[in-house]
Amino acid sequence: KRQLQYIGLKITINNNKWFYMLFKNIKLEKGIKSMQERNVFDILEERGYVKQTIDKENLVKLLGKEHIPFYIGIDPTADSLHVGHFVSLMVSSYMQKSGHKPIILVGGGTATIGDPSGKTDMRRMMTREEINHNVECIKKQISKFLSFEGENGAIIVNNADWLLDLKFVDFMREIGSLFSVNKMLAAECYKNRLETGLTFFEMSYMLMQSYDFLHLYQEYGCKLEIGGNDQWSNIIGGANLIRKLGHDDAFALTFKLLTTKEGKKMGKTEKGALWLDENKVSPYEFYQYWRNIDDKDVKTVLCMLTFLPMEKINELTNVEGEKINEAKKVAAYEITKLVHGEKAAKEAEEASNSLFGSGTNTENMPSCDVEDGCTILDAIISAGFAPSKGQARTLVAQGGISINDEKISDVNYKVAKTNFQGDVILKKGKKGFCKLIIK
Repeated sequence: KRQLQYIGLKITINNNKWFYMLFKNIKLEKGIKSMQERNVFDILEERGYVKQTIDKENLVKLLGKEHIPFYIGIDPTADSLHVGHFVSLMVSSYMQKSGHKPIILVGGGTATIGDPSGKTDMRRMMTREEINHNVECIKKQISKFLSFEGENGAIIVNNADWLLDLKFVDFMREIGSLFSVNKMLAAECYKNRLETGLTFFEMSYMLMQSYDFLHLYQEYGCKLEIGGNDQWSNIIGGANLIRKLGHDDAFALTFKLLTTKEGKKMGKTEKGALWLDENKVSPYEFYQYWRNIDDKDVKTVLCMLTFLPMEKINELTNVEGEKINEAKKVAAYEITKLVHGEKAAKEAEEASNSLFGSGTNTENMPSCDVEDGCTILDAIISAGFAPSKGQARTLVAQGGISINDEKISDVNYKVAKTNFQGDVILKKGKKGFCKLIIK
């Protein structure tokens, strides 16, 4: 049974077919729009994504009157996407749900150079084999977030297909001549590197990314590039290039980075980045990360990393005290479901409830193998709670390590089968858990 409220009229409908037939033939009053009819720009602004744009007024008009191809670039510097990419895919998904066509550009060509943005040194040059491997891994992950079916089905392109065959002199004469070195050096992605050293090789990155937009504009009618705000300088380069060539319908939009209230990037764990690959970060660890975020960050996370309606988000977050924990549980479940699927999300939720509630199920808890009779320091390192024996020793000395809820204060403590019956749960502080499988 569905209940809908339109202009004070409550309609109760028991059948989806009748629901479709009814509203297909009803012309709603002017100004009343369904979710599908809303301008996607308004949706993105409402959820807190939008940071900067080129020619905002005309971009909003364009997005409202026609469905356009748009693109977002991903450099294959690793064999998995991380939380930063997740935000990009969420924005792309909202765009697609509003009828626009996603073009996912995997930077097999630009990855040979490396984006200097935010880097203090030149990125290690990757081999073609490494890049190709990472591209294939990333393609599989993207397919979880975007539909590849239908008129506006997403497509994946690799800029290696057109960049690697460019002739240097021709490229510099036709494209390089349109870029001002003075303006490029004033861009954030370059000026922060001037003191430590910036190679001409890296400086060409902006030209390459800008050419990507031009290529997609010409080949696919792509009119918009989107990306994180740390890419603003590179992104406006492409839109400006197309406009210099006489076209006024090329636009740029950047979205806010996922940060805490203190301005720090989210997605950093003790083990490194919060990867979307379950072999790098288990669904349980992924769930626990979001379950343990700061109270002040819950609404941001629900807005940017879930499809929950704003009414529900406001209902969950307009609370005080411990009631915000319910919103954290919802956030952790919804985000994990999007990345790892409903089954994995439920298992992670059950494992978390078991640890922090009254349950005893440890089946889905992170685990690691340890040798029978190993020291507590070895067990801590194996569990990923510390990178070295020195730091593991500090954890023990500070009282931060326990096994089956008993504090371990002896750095020479032996983890042996004869000391336990049943599961062996290593705990770091209040939130770190690992089941030790003693071999």
